[in-house]
Amino acid sequence: MWKTVVRRILLMIPQIFILSILVFGVAKLMPGDPFTGLITPETDPMVIEMLRERAGLNDPVPVQYFRWLGNALQDVMTIIGMRAQNTILLSALSLVLTYLIALPLGMFAGRYNDSFFDKAVVVYNYVSFAIPTFVLALLMLWLFGYTLNWFPTSGSVDVTYASGSMDYFLNRAYHLVLPGITAAFLGTTSIIQYLRSEVIDAKTQDYVKTARSKGVPETVVYNRHIFRNSALPIASTLGYQITFLIGGSVFIEQIFAFPGMGQLFVSSINSRDYSVITALVLLFGVATLFGTLLSDIIMSIVDPRIRID
Repeated sequence: MWKTVVRRILLMIPQIFILSILVFGVAKLMPGDPFTGLITPETDPMVIEMLRERAGLNDPVPVQYFRWLGNALQDVMTIIGMRAQNTILLSALSLVLTYLIALPLGMFAGRYNDSFFDKAVVVYNYVSFAIPTFVLALLMLWLFGYTLNWFPTSGSVDVTYASGSMDYFLNRAYHLVLPGITAAFLGTTSIIQYLRSEVIDAKTQDYVKTARSKGVPETVVYNRHIFRNSALPIASTLGYQITFLIGGSVFIEQIFAFPGMGQLFVSSINSRDYSVITALVLLFGVATLFGTLLSDIIMSIVDPRIRID
C-alpha cells in the first residue's frame, strides 16, 4: 500500500502545478489590482503606474507567475502559517466532537428506528441541515457568549497569559470550545443520516440473521457486525470531512473573531490582498488533493478488500 501512496503523492506534483496555473490565471482575470483601491479623482495616474511597475505587474506573464509562486510559498510560511495552527486546532476539535455526537446518535437511531428517540434524532437532523451556518453561529455566540457568559466571544487566547505556560494552553482550549461545538453541530447531519440508513438496512441482511441464529448477543451483533459494515461509507468521507473543516471555516472564524485562515481569507478579500487570497486558494486546493488520498487510505484500512490505485 505504501508504494501506492508514494506514487499517488508523486502524481500530485503535476496536479498541484496545474492547479497553481489555474489559480494564477483566474487571479489575473480578476478586475483591478492591489493598487486599484488607491485610485481617487485626485490621484496622479503616473504614481499608480509607477507603483505597478515597481510591483512587476507590467512584466511578462511567465515572470509574474514564478514570482507569484515564490511569494505564495513565502505567504504560506509566514502570514498563513501563523493562522493555520489555529484553524487546524479548531478543525481537529470539531472533527472529534462531530463523530462523538454523530456515531452514537446514528447508531441508536438506526437500531431503534421509528421510536421516539429516532424521531427526535430525525428532527435534530432536519434542524442542523436547514439552519444556515452564520445563523447558528450568531445564536451560539449570543446565548453562550454574551447572555450566559460561559465562553469568550473573540480571539484564540487572552493576552494576559504567557506563551508556553499551562494556563496559556488551557485558555487556548477554552477559546476553541464554542466555535468547535458550533462547527460540530453542523457537521453531524450527513454522518447521522448515512449511519442510520445503513444500520436500518443492515438489520435485514443475511449475515445479521445468521449471527442471531447462532445466539450472538444483540450488543455484539450491533457493535461488531452491523457497525463495522455500516461505517464504511462514513470512513470513505473522513478525508473530505477534514478538508471541508479546514477550508470551510470562513463563517465560523469570522463570526467568532477567531484568527484562523478563514478570517484571514475574508480580511484579504476586503483589503484586495490578492497575493494572500491566491495563496489560500492554492493551499485549500492542495488540502483537497490530500483529503482524497486520505479517504482512500482510510477505506483500505477499514476494509482490506479495497485497494487504492
